[in-house]
Amino acid sequence: MDIVLNGVANKKNSQEITISGSKSESNRLLILQNLFPEISIENLSDSDDSVHMQQALSSSEEIVNIGHAGTAMRFLTSYFASKEDREVVLTGSERMQNRPIEILVNALKDLGANIHYEAKEGYPPIRITGKKITKKKVQIHGNVSSQYISSLLLIASKLENGLEIELIGKITSVPYINMTLSLLNQLGIETKFEGNNIKVISKDSIEKQTIVVESDWSSVSYFYSIIALSEIGSEITLSAYKKESLQGDSCLVEIYQHFGVETLFDTHSIRLKKTQKTKNNILEIDLKNAPDIAQTIAVTCFAENIPCNLVGLHTLKIKETDRLEALKEELSNLGAIIAVTEQSLHLETSSVIHENIAIKTYNDHRMAMAFAPLALKVPIQILDAEVVTKSYQKFWNDMELMGIKIEKL
Repeated sequence: MDIVLNGVANKKNSQEITISGSKSESNRLLILQNLFPEISIENLSDSDDSVHMQQALSSSEEIVNIGHAGTAMRFLTSYFASKEDREVVLTGSERMQNRPIEILVNALKDLGANIHYEAKEGYPPIRITGKKITKKKVQIHGNVSSQYISSLLLIASKLENGLEIELIGKITSVPYINMTLSLLNQLGIETKFEGNNIKVISKDSIEKQTIVVESDWSSVSYFYSIIALSEIGSEITLSAYKKESLQGDSCLVEIYQHFGVETLFDTHSIRLKKTQKTKNNILEIDLKNAPDIAQTIAVTCFAENIPCNLVGLHTLKIKETDRLEALKEELSNLGAIIAVTEQSLHLETSSVIHENIAIKTYNDHRMAMAFAPLALKVPIQILDAEVVTKSYQKFWNDMELMGIKIEKL
């Protein structure tokens, strides 16, 4: 489905928009729930990724296909490797079969796991024969995707001797590692994270408990962008959020002050309000701890004619698409002066925004959603708009509530 977007955001939106639970938290909890059935989960993400995760965990088939769900691929690799007497072939979409998994597989093999590549070395599909893992120490580079590290941490407490992970070199995406450890701690599992070493103590069972998933901060980034592009006084209330969040993307609160957006916290919600004009000085941010909001920030900067230097983006090269190259292509088509490297994006000022440009989404939900707020400036088209369901099922409905008109082509 291709769509045309155009419109002006409502100055005051009195309706409270509820955003689905965090995909990152949900997928971690789904793994933990299968290891510890004592867990009940509320406000679970309705994203395609979480649906794929649930289907994979409940499947008894030999071939488990997780589509585009990168988190599911990584978390399930460790999960199935530790499930004794279970053999699966874990596969996914064509793009997933070109996303590397070797670093995680090597770490699991070092622990004694039985994993083989079915096609291309270092990439899915992989055949996993689950077995009892008794080794308790492993090394993995700290500057790789944090999902590799979290994948190991999620199964660690169910291993006979627990697990000690030594992170080699510089560590990136620390908030996502801390999210995993915090969830383990909520379950009563003992962990330690000191320097470059993480330790998880083995635990057979936990107390029965219910965990409520906080709404997704990555998803709220698009509303920050809308308010940033709106008139002073524009506001929106969103739930369910908390001030002390486990999610690294909650740094949006600080970052979007640059665009004149104030965040007001209530008990279970936040109110975003445009209080002043965007600051015109260059925005320089290291997003190594929150790379998923880079696309939103880049589009906001372009729309507001603000130069930016975004660094710490090396993990974007191996997402649903090469997000840096995709941003360069689509923003250039819109009139941006932009350059990217292997780990950074540099945007210059440009007062021109071309109208009615068709934005390619590259099977990447965040490309569609990050560009949507630009419709407040000029009419645009979004190709393959249904890709948003990967993380945000009712995204386009919520955009209409914000005053953006949507026409199907």
